[in-house]
Amino acid sequence: MIPAELLRRLDVPAPRYTSYPTVPAWSERFGAADHADALRRTGYGARPISVYVHLPFCKELCSYCGCNVVITRDQRRVERYLDSLEREIALAASLLGPRRVVERLHLGGGTPTFLDERQLLRLWRALGAFAIARNAEVALEIDPVVTRKEQLALLAGFGFNRLSMGVQDFDPEVQRAVNRIQSVEETAAAIDYARKVGFSSINLDLIYGLPRQTAERFGATMDRVVELAPDRVAVFSFAFLPEQRPNQRRLQLAELPSGGTKDALLALATSKLEAAGFRTIGIDHFARSGDELARAADAGTLWRDFQGYTPRRFDTTVAFGATGISDFGFAYAQNVRPLGEYGAAIAAGELPTAKGLWLDEDDQRRRAIITDLMCNGRADLGDADAFAGELAALAPLAGDGLVAIAGARLQLSALGRRFARNVAMVFDRYLRAGAQAFSRTV
Repeated sequence: MIPAELLRRLDVPAPRYTSYPTVPAWSERFGAADHADALRRTGYGARPISVYVHLPFCKELCSYCGCNVVITRDQRRVERYLDSLEREIALAASLLGPRRVVERLHLGGGTPTFLDERQLLRLWRALGAFAIARNAEVALEIDPVVTRKEQLALLAGFGFNRLSMGVQDFDPEVQRAVNRIQSVEETAAAIDYARKVGFSSINLDLIYGLPRQTAERFGATMDRVVELAPDRVAVFSFAFLPEQRPNQRRLQLAELPSGGTKDALLALATSKLEAAGFRTIGIDHFARSGDELARAADAGTLWRDFQGYTPRRFDTTVAFGATGISDFGFAYAQNVRPLGEYGAAIAAGELPTAKGLWLDEDDQRRRAIITDLMCNGRADLGDADAFAGELAALAPLAGDGLVAIAGARLQLSALGRRFARNVAMVFDRYLRAGAQAFSRTV
C-alpha cells in the first residue's frame, strides 16, 4: 500500500513515452518532403521494417475512447479510404526501395474488422507491395461484438497470428456508463474460434479508472479474464482528458475513481494476474512466463513504441492511414487526421503529412535513456556530468525510494517501475518548454 501523501505527490500529468520526443513537441514545419526524405533514408532495401495501418472506422463511439476514430455505418467511406490507402502504400513502397521485408504488421483502429471480407482482401493485396516474412508478427485489434467468424478465418488464412481484443471491463454497470456493451460469452467465443483457426497469441485490453468501477466489480472482471486464459493482458490507466476528447464529457466526474482508489484497482489486477502465472511487463502489460514478451524482458531487449511494449526494436516503423505515425529512429512523421485532407493529399500524389520531427543527437540520447527506464527499469547515462541537472532533479524521487543512483547508472525499484513515467520525465527537455495536457500517472 503506497502512503497517501506519497501517492498524492506522484500523481502528476506525464507522457506515456510511446515516443520521445512526444507528439506535442513535433512541428508542422516537418512536411511531406521531409517525410519522403525520411523514407528514402531508412536504408534503401536494407533491414526489415515494421508496418502499421490505421483503420479508423467504428459503428458507435465509446464514451471513454481516446483513439482517433470515425463513426459511420456507410461502407462507401471505407471504399474511398481504401482507394487512398492503396495509393499511399504504393507511394511509400517506391520511396523505401525494392520490396522491403516486413517482420511486424499491425492493423489498428478504430475497428479493423469494420471492413468486410472483400475489403480485408483488398487491403491485404495492397500490402503485397511488401514481403511479409514467414516468421513475422502479424497482428490486429478486434471488437468481438462486431467480428464474424468468417473474418477471423480469412485473416488467419492471410497469416495473421496475433489478436488483441478490447474488454475494458466486463461489469454491466461499468459497460453502460462507458457505452461499451460486451459479454464474457461473446469474448470467449471469439477467443475460442481465433485459436481454432490458428491465432497463436491472444491479448486482452483492460482499463482501470472507468466510471462506477469498484474493487469488487473490477476483481470479478479480472477473475473472468484469468478464466479466458489469454497469453497477454494490458491494463491501462484511463486517460480522462475531456478538454481533448469531447466524448468523455458524457462521463460523470463523480463516478470516476481517483487517487488511492484508482491505484488500488491496478494493485488488485496485478495481484490476480501474477497469482495466475503472469509476469508484470513495464508499467501496464502482463505476459505468461514463456511468452516472447516475458523472454524479452529477461533478456533486456524489450522495446516501447506506439503499439505498446514489444519484444524487439524495429529501426523503422512505417504507418499508413489517417493519423498514422511513422518512426524512423532519426525522425517521426504523423499523417493528417481529417479523411478529406488525407484523401486530397494522396490524390495529389503527396504523402499526407501533418507534422513530424527530425531527432538531433540529444533527442536520440535522451530517447535511449527514457526507453531503457520505461522498458528495463534501468539506464546508463554515460556521462553523469552531462546530466548533472537531471540527477539533481532525481534526488527527491531517490529519497522516495523510486530510483537508486550510482554515478551515471540508474536503477528503478519496484515502486519506481510502477512510476517509471515520473522518473523518465526528468529527462524530457521539451516539458520545460511549456505545459501540455497528459494523462496522470495514477
